Amino acid sequence: MAPDALEGRQSLGDAESFETLNEKRRATLAEIDNARFSWFHVRICLVAGAGFFTDAYDIFAINIASVMLGYVYGHGQKLNANQDLGIKVATPVGVVVGQLFFGWLADVVGRKRIYGYELMLMIVASFGQALSGQAHAANILGVLVLWRFVMGVGIGGDYPLSSVMPAEFASTRIRGRLMVAVGANQGWGQLAAALVAWVITAAYKDALLGADGDEARLLAHVDAMWRLLIGLGCVPGAVALYFRLTIPETPRFTLDVARNVQQAARDVRRIVAVDRDEASTSEQEGGVGRARVPKATWRDFRRYFSKRENLVPLLGMCYAWFAIDVAFYGLGLNTSIILQAIGFGSSGTGTTGAAAIYEDLKNISVGNVILAVAGLIPGAWMTFLVVDSWGRKPVQLLGFVMLTILYLIMVGFAYRELTATAAARKAFVFLYCLTNFFSNFGPNSTVSVIPGESFPTRYRSTAFGIAAACGKVGAVVSQVGFGKLVNIGGENAFVPHLLEIFAFFMLTGALATLVLKEGKRMTLEELSNERQENFIGGRAIHPPFMFPN
Repeated sequence: MAPDALEGRQSLGDAESFETLNEKRRATLAEIDNARFSWFHVRICLVAGAGFFTDAYDIFAINIASVMLGYVYGHGQKLNANQDLGIKVATPVGVVVGQLFFGWLADVVGRKRIYGYELMLMIVASFGQALSGQAHAANILGVLVLWRFVMGVGIGGDYPLSSVMPAEFASTRIRGRLMVAVGANQGWGQLAAALVAWVITAAYKDALLGADGDEARLLAHVDAMWRLLIGLGCVPGAVALYFRLTIPETPRFTLDVARNVQQAARDVRRIVAVDRDEASTSEQEGGVGRARVPKATWRDFRRYFSKRENLVPLLGMCYAWFAIDVAFYGLGLNTSIILQAIGFGSSGTGTTGAAAIYEDLKNISVGNVILAVAGLIPGAWMTFLVVDSWGRKPVQLLGFVMLTILYLIMVGFAYRELTATAAARKAFVFLYCLTNFFSNFGPNSTVSVIPGESFPTRYRSTAFGIAAACGKVGAVVSQVGFGKLVNIGGENAFVPHLLEIFAFFMLTGALATLVLKEGKRMTLEELSNERQENFIGGRAIHPPFMFPN
């Protein structure tokens, strides 16, 4: 960022006053905030949603692929704890880097100029994983860790861009639903990963069973299966890439960061449903009005976030995202372990060889399909139905409270009973599906909405990246903790205690939600905590302190 808080130079037409530019800015923002739902909003939802779909597919496909990798490259047909941890934690570490870097970059150079490059990273990394090989000087698991880190950087870059852009394009009354609809594609991505694994397993059934007794042939088939599963993750990204590169810059960035008021007005008239004559008239307006507005600098950044009414909500968003990701990724990336721990994912006694491999992979894939369909997808769309009527805070608070209760039921009171018999294990799976439901009908949907509609335009993507990165730090902490603790006292013996830890984070996440500001039916400018009168022409004046309600 530049060292000055405001840029002093102006290139305004003689006939155009600050008052005129302020009025034009207000009119342009009002046109966005009051726009009718249109095909452009659907386009934004689909293009941004494709990124979240790909993100979820790439992240959670490893949940099943790691089991396949264990058969091929592990000892005793499974990866050791450090290998499994490295494969699973590399992506969240890369995501942290990508969220911080791309979040900052989007506020510096614009959303449009970098939208699509993060998807290119994901596509290249998916191909790189699928084509990775073993050599004397290169261990394939180490190569996969590197490629998954690179993929994580791309996924991390997608988070702020695919959340902030829909927020800045959406009208006030549908903004929450549009953002939730974009994020709901994560559930479809997880379902797709499980379905693709199931289809691949079914397609290779005869090949696997036909290779029984020939270990080299059997493992060659399993090796091809995980490469297909991971490599197919680049397909939705490749489809969405062209459309991302053609998405226009958000008018709010053009107004408040690029400082081009007239260009923003023209862009809005091309985007929203208005009369053609008005649009053509707008195109003929002369001049490029570059306004003098608050500019992003480190000094201004520190000044803005040193105020309690801005810093406290940011910290609340950071911790709420950290808390939900501790549980969501801790369990989501280890669903196969959870299912096996309760006997739902095992092939059963008496099955050996190729038949055991086939049954294990099929059961794990089916289990993941059940968890996605029964919990994740319905939860996200339930949030979609109520987020603009109930509000963001009530949905997030409800989710955290219900998750606290469910985790305590599953561990503190009835874990042994719920895993003792086949019927009881099905009840455990039902409760586990409920945790997925209230993750998405709750914080896993709303933690990306609240920061995406908060803060001034010049810092919105940066602040979103900070909050999201805190979430992925939670995912890393959870993965490291899960990997190191899960087998204390025996294989998967520590699972109930991990669920107790998750319950604690859910409770503290509910407390963090209380400091957040409700955003329903409010414009992004109202949520920025900056006065909008005479925004152009001088430094924006912050309102008196009001603790967020």
